Amino acid sequence: MVRLVRWTALTAAAALLTAGCSGGSSGDDRGDGDRSSAGPSAAAPSGVPEALASQALDWGRCKGTADSPAPGDDWQCATLKAPLDWSDPDGETIGLALIRARATGDDRIGSLLFNFGGPGGSGVSMMPSYADTVSSLHKRYDLVSWDPRGVAASEGVRCRSDEAMADAESVDSTPDTPAEEQAYLKDAADFGKGCQKAAGKLMAHVSTTDTARDMDLMRHVLGDDRMHYFGISYGTELGGVYAHLFPEHVGRVILDAVVDPTADTMGHAENQARGFQRALDDYLESTGQEPAQGSRKIADLLERLDAEPLPTSSPDRKLTQTLALTGIVLPLYSESGWPSLTSALEAAEQGDGSELLALADGYNERDDSGRYGTTTHSQRLISCLDDKQRPTLEETKKLLPKFEEVSPVFGAFLGWDTAGWCHDWPVAGQHETPEVSAPGADPILVVGNTGDPATPYEGARRMADELGKDVGVVLTWKGEGHGAYGSGSDCVDSAVDTYLLKGTVPEDGKVCS
Repeated sequence: MVRLVRWTALTAAAALLTAGCSGGSSGDDRGDGDRSSAGPSAAAPSGVPEALASQALDWGRCKGTADSPAPGDDWQCATLKAPLDWSDPDGETIGLALIRARATGDDRIGSLLFNFGGPGGSGVSMMPSYADTVSSLHKRYDLVSWDPRGVAASEGVRCRSDEAMADAESVDSTPDTPAEEQAYLKDAADFGKGCQKAAGKLMAHVSTTDTARDMDLMRHVLGDDRMHYFGISYGTELGGVYAHLFPEHVGRVILDAVVDPTADTMGHAENQARGFQRALDDYLESTGQEPAQGSRKIADLLERLDAEPLPTSSPDRKLTQTLALTGIVLPLYSESGWPSLTSALEAAEQGDGSELLALADGYNERDDSGRYGTTTHSQRLISCLDDKQRPTLEETKKLLPKFEEVSPVFGAFLGWDTAGWCHDWPVAGQHETPEVSAPGADPILVVGNTGDPATPYEGARRMADELGKDVGVVLTWKGEGHGAYGSGSDCVDSAVDTYLLKGTVPEDGKVCS
């Protein structure tokens, strides 16, 4: 089973639609073996063993992987040691993979830590390709990111084989019969068992709270008194949790494409059904179609595919209903993807599922040789440890009409997902909603986009309210796509840059159109 909607960074989604970008700003190459330890003024995390608090990072040239080539010489990589179990900080440790490019100017502020979303996205892979977007910040900040625990190079977990991933694509994500329901739930349970076998004791220690504690250790080891942070999508939830745990260490923090911290499992699914339907309506209007009629046409296509998948240019693969829906989701992450959606839908109506299948493969990180990326594995591992709720089949069925009313295209898929995603998960979840209140923290800039499909705009105001009075400051962009910064608004980019570079907080409620 593949989750249809992931809280992932706009840039990651856009990279699937365009030729890959590379490199980053050229900077001061400090050379292999440049070691960096906490400065004497950096506030040490409480309860951390001296061996971890005083560790020096052995920065060296980054290596390529099977999924991505090595970045340029101005990028350096290192491994941070952190406790496996933060309730036993003197116990076993794990390694967290970091990447950085040193500030290119003389007037350095400190490190700017990035999380690009997911959960489960690799910051080590993503950071170099995002450097051009934040080139104005690179002059005064070291650009730093990392693979959170359980992700990619940081004890990354693969819960099933590529062959099993391919087989699971035939499982109906909107089951119509008792037999399809049982197959759907069995696939979910099998995935959890695979994660348990692959992750072992790490499975209980990959929560957002664990990662927020890793961040504070990282801040200290990098030598910063304050955490300067740029969180995108799921990275906004992580940033909110960090602010709650360590309000005294909050520096200049940007939360862009904001996850609603007040929503539970069902609430998130409903929010995303509404967000993606809103984005689809905007897309349909841009093509001259009436949204209700255009949505009905797409829903009819999906119903036909449920009964009879379409042939594709791959002789052994067909476009199923689930793959088609996934292919529709991806281009809605960015307005630049809309032409691809038009072409793919037209081809499908003419009986060729190849283009929608290619879009679905991009979202599912499937390459031409049939290899899949691990983001979905890590995402499920993290989110099911975070989330305490486990909606039953019966609870989901009762709410399906409401989901379908919210979105005739996405509602049923997202409704069913609540029952299947963490079904029979081997480890109990930790909370119904994350705690992000941060009394006493410095102002945090919360950036919401009115056309955001995956993290609808309403979440920005709710995040700001939960952060607390005089902490959450909302900046609104009336635009399209997942995320606002670097998406074409000089107004947004200027406000964010001014805050990060000069510490000037925009007026709460400022609107960029």
